[in-house]
Amino acid sequence: MAGPAVLISYALSGLLVFLIMRMLGEMAVARPGLGSFAEYAALSLGHWAGFVTGWLYWYFWVITVGVETIAGAKLLHAWIAAPIWLIGTVLIAVMTATNLFSVRTYAEFEFWFASLKVGAIMAFIVVGLAYIFGFAPGTALTVLTSHGGLFPRGVGAAFAAIPVVIFSMMGSEVATIAAAETADPATNVARAGRTVSLRILVFYVLSIAVIVSVLPWDSVEVGSSPFARALATMHIPGAALAMNVVVITAVLSCLNSGLYITSRMLYELARRGDAPAIFAAVSARRVPSLGILFGTAGGLLAALASIISPDLVFMFLINTSGAIILFIYLVIALAQIRLRQKLQARGETIALKMWLFPALSMAVIAGIALVLASMAFAPDQRIQLALSALSLGVILLAFALRRRLGALPSIASA
Repeated sequence: MAGPAVLISYALSGLLVFLIMRMLGEMAVARPGLGSFAEYAALSLGHWAGFVTGWLYWYFWVITVGVETIAGAKLLHAWIAAPIWLIGTVLIAVMTATNLFSVRTYAEFEFWFASLKVGAIMAFIVVGLAYIFGFAPGTALTVLTSHGGLFPRGVGAAFAAIPVVIFSMMGSEVATIAAAETADPATNVARAGRTVSLRILVFYVLSIAVIVSVLPWDSVEVGSSPFARALATMHIPGAALAMNVVVITAVLSCLNSGLYITSRMLYELARRGDAPAIFAAVSARRVPSLGILFGTAGGLLAALASIISPDLVFMFLINTSGAIILFIYLVIALAQIRLRQKLQARGETIALKMWLFPALSMAVIAGIALVLASMAFAPDQRIQLALSALSLGVILLAFALRRRLGALPSIASA
């Protein structure tokens, strides 16, 4: 979509995510120990905001679990002579067992998954920079400018690519969910907010910069790994195999985290009476077992839909969740502004502040609105925006019914 100008797309998307994390950090330090961003949304904007963001986020990650399950199965299918549905079932079963065992087991798996991913990306960046500035002087300038220049499809293409790029950065906000199970939630959320910009700069912007400096942008084929292609261009032996291992690890990491997130969000909803109380129960190992199993079932159904009806049911599910993260980011930004106003009105001290308030906070909202508007004007993204808005409408309708019928049984009454 953007050519080498995709670097601008990644930088702007990273800036937006970084500011969202700063907002979460401010709220977490001001009111520590509440739980995830859904709790802060409810505190600042009202019960509806917590209900909507909680269920939208749960739905988003259930679909993600299905996507990652089928992606991992297809990757392993090249090595394992078994049906894709069977490989996917085994993958999701293993990750479910990991989550059911204990939070510590989930964290250990995720640590090693993340370590391999980080190590691989860092190695790729080092090798790429050595190739560009050592073994092949002038490579970057030649590749970047000889295929239509830095903006082969115009400056606007860099902004049109942002809706696609920003989804790859989804997950930074998970820190507010995981932090609730640590000894010092506020400090951990604030730390994540401070470091996320560095992570995005290194793992996204710098790695993409290496790719577009080594590999002509118009030679990248959809469905093939640009990392593997770039390594092959640099004559690195075993590149394809190495990248496949890393990609599989990344898929398992996302699948592992997806099951964790769906269970914790469902647990939080149940604690507030916005989901059946049974999902707020925890096992002897202090994990919400039923929430994990429910998320597993939903993810498995989504994965099976990709096999049974890939072009109809599965694409419908993908499109109904595609823009959800932007809706959630918008609610987070609104919640931060409202909570900050309340704190200032009471004269409370704010230890960690969003910079240049309220101008920068309003700029974040404007940025999200521009991204949504760009989706509305892009023919290939318009349907995704419309169906995601449909998901939002369904959740709002569910909240209206919840208010009419009263709270679902809370954990206390259960």
